[in-house]
Amino acid sequence: MDANKKTAIEKRIMKTGENLKKNNMEFHYAPTAADVREIVESLLSEGDVITHGGTVSMEECGIRELIQSPKYNYLDRSKVSPEEVPELYRKAFFADVYISSTNAVTEDGVLYNVDGNSNRIAAIAFGPKSVIIIAGYNKIVRNLEQAEIRVKTEAAPPNCIRLDCKTPCAETGECISLGKADREMSDGCKGDGRICCNYLISAQQRHKNRIKVILVGEELGF
Repeated sequence: MDANKKTAIEKRIMKTGENLKKNNMEFHYAPTAADVREIVESLLSEGDVITHGGTVSMEECGIRELIQSPKYNYLDRSKVSPEEVPELYRKAFFADVYISSTNAVTEDGVLYNVDGNSNRIAAIAFGPKSVIIIAGYNKIVRNLEQAEIRVKTEAAPPNCIRLDCKTPCAETGECISLGKADREMSDGCKGDGRICCNYLISAQQRHKNRIKVILVGEELGF
């Protein structure tokens, strides 16, 4: 990456990180995806019960290999039958650590997430003792309006394609609601495959440093 661009990105990350801290979230900076594993490992304790949402960013940083260590008790949904997955989602509320990404993080230190099943946003909001968020700098937006547009153009369409959801955005690359002049944040398609069902805005936190955000100086995820 060009050194000047890298410096500009780092300045934006640091500004966002300071505002995350003001909102009682712990902030860490990882210059590259390769640096994320060491930070995550420093936030774990031997014997921790760990699980995660469906996060592409985590996979890109090699975190699955870390938490598969016998040092931890990893609740791996890929190892259970489809019928058992809902029960594993419920067990996540009692986990020591929940790992996720975020759909967007605003420059003033607010996390924005949208879900279909909503097990991910539920765990971010309440339950697990510690929540670790891993996000590339591409997830940083100026405000919640930009966060909404980011989900409707950059997050939901590729995720629908990845999950083989039959939605208009999987066909066109953007949410059908973007054409509405009076669009509401919750507007979207009405199909059974819709993944934008529930919305979570994480602003100032009551439980200081429960949420830990690792912002990465590279693009990650959707």
